[in-house]
Amino acid sequence: MVILVLVKPVPDPEKYNEIQIDPQTKRILRQDAAAVLDPASKCALEEALRIKSEVEAASGDARCEVIALSMAPQTNRDKILECLAMGADAGYLLSDPAFGGADTYATSYVLAEGAKAILAAEELDAFDLIIAGNESADGATSHVPVQVAEWLGLPHLARVCELQIQREGAEGQEGAGGTPVIAATKKTEEMLLTFRCEEPALVAVTRDINKPRHISAMGIVKARKKPLTIWTNDDLKLDEAKIGAAGSPTKAGELMTPDLSRGGRDLTEEDGSAADAAKAILALLRKEGLGA
Repeated sequence: MVILVLVKPVPDPEKYNEIQIDPQTKRILRQDAAAVLDPASKCALEEALRIKSEVEAASGDARCEVIALSMAPQTNRDKILECLAMGADAGYLLSDPAFGGADTYATSYVLAEGAKAILAAEELDAFDLIIAGNESADGATSHVPVQVAEWLGLPHLARVCELQIQREGAEGQEGAGGTPVIAATKKTEEMLLTFRCEEPALVAVTRDINKPRHISAMGIVKARKKPLTIWTNDDLKLDEAKIGAAGSPTKAGELMTPDLSRGGRDLTEEDGSAADAAKAILALLRKEGLGA
């Protein structure tokens, strides 16, 4: 079994005040922004690692491989290493200035083409399962997972809070030797709904599906020996009219920095008594249309 996990580095929420945006391109200057692995991406990876453990424990002969895939600047290579340290078996980073400025449409296209390239490189027919976080901490659109699935022609389900790989016999009964079936549960306002489909499929999980594991010192050591591949557009050979800002139907509007300055006046002894000062304050408020 091979599971592909879509992960994304995002600006560190503890340092949002340091984020800078290029006024010309309207892009976040990500090379200068402190980044972390998106929380929902970590949940997606944790879920893949849990399934890997269950598959390998159920059968000593069965092997399950978890591959992490991301599109990000090369300065975020350490975030792919973090995925490897958590337990992923291999990592792929799609990184090229030509990918910059992409909206969700262009981003999902590059990720889908990257997934196809991994299949070719790993000599695989298909991934058994693709898992992604339901939405990222920065964009929070929930678009990318389902768009990737559409590019790849896969069934997909979003907002999944519980995920199981079951095996069904010929008559729909669970059994060790049956056909693998993905059982994905999502919350609605009224109830929990469970959907079932055969592999392959793409599932977007919510942050309450699990609690990601802590990275161990041994995990960090092992990560250094695991394959991490960086591909540029020279490797993928994608049409530059379909990627980055050029391939993005969504365009950023004008940027405005609000003026947060405030006026003020010092009241001193020359303004008279406290009662006189109060009258002066009330007069100023009325002048600004703030008093009754």
